[in-house]
Amino acid sequence: MRRISHDTYASVFATVYLGLIVNVMLAVACAPFLIVAMTTDPAASWPLLLLTAPLCAPALAGALTAFRAHSMGEGRVVRVFWAGWRRTAGKSLAIGALAAVVVTLALIDVRAVATASWGVLVVPLCLSVVLLALAVAPVALTALVEAPGTPLRVLLSTAAVFAVRRWYLSAVSLLVLAGQAVLFTTSPALALGLTAAPALYLVWANARFSLRPVLPADAAVAV
Repeated sequence: MRRISHDTYASVFATVYLGLIVNVMLAVACAPFLIVAMTTDPAASWPLLLLTAPLCAPALAGALTAFRAHSMGEGRVVRVFWAGWRRTAGKSLAIGALAAVVVTLALIDVRAVATASWGVLVVPLCLSVVLLALAVAPVALTALVEAPGTPLRVLLSTAAVFAVRRWYLSAVSLLVLAGQAVLFTTSPALALGLTAAPALYLVWANARFSLRPVLPADAAVAV
């Protein structure tokens, strides 16, 4: 039998370490939202969820920064995570707030018109808006991590174009995020402690591949 090389062991250890530390950092950075989501009835506390949800966007940007750095051989996960958090905080908060407001307003409209006779026309449109917002947000955050100096308007327009153009990757990412959300409702400890980082890594890889046409020629792209 061939022996497993030291480099293989080191690579596996680094990947596991990345996932575990990112999970911990996400739990810390998203604590306000997680506390509200886990200790209240979301149907009654949705205004608090709306207020705290954007705070998770810088945490997601920090995680994406850690994934990017890991793909380039960087092993300092904690330092890179918080550096990414600080560097992107302003714009990522704006992206998170826009996504949260759009999704909330669209769902409120769905609830308001669901029983109306013309709701069959409005509900699919509102749900499409929700899916588009959820698909654009991670691509915009990925673009922000790649180019923090890019204006917010350019980030959002670029993300919208490539999220729609590579719709099949966006669909996979949405399914992964939906699965993670379902797992969080049934087993928060498992979702936060084990699967959050792998799920976000797949979403990041899809988003970065979608953005490949506008990434620098020398940038490594996960596939």
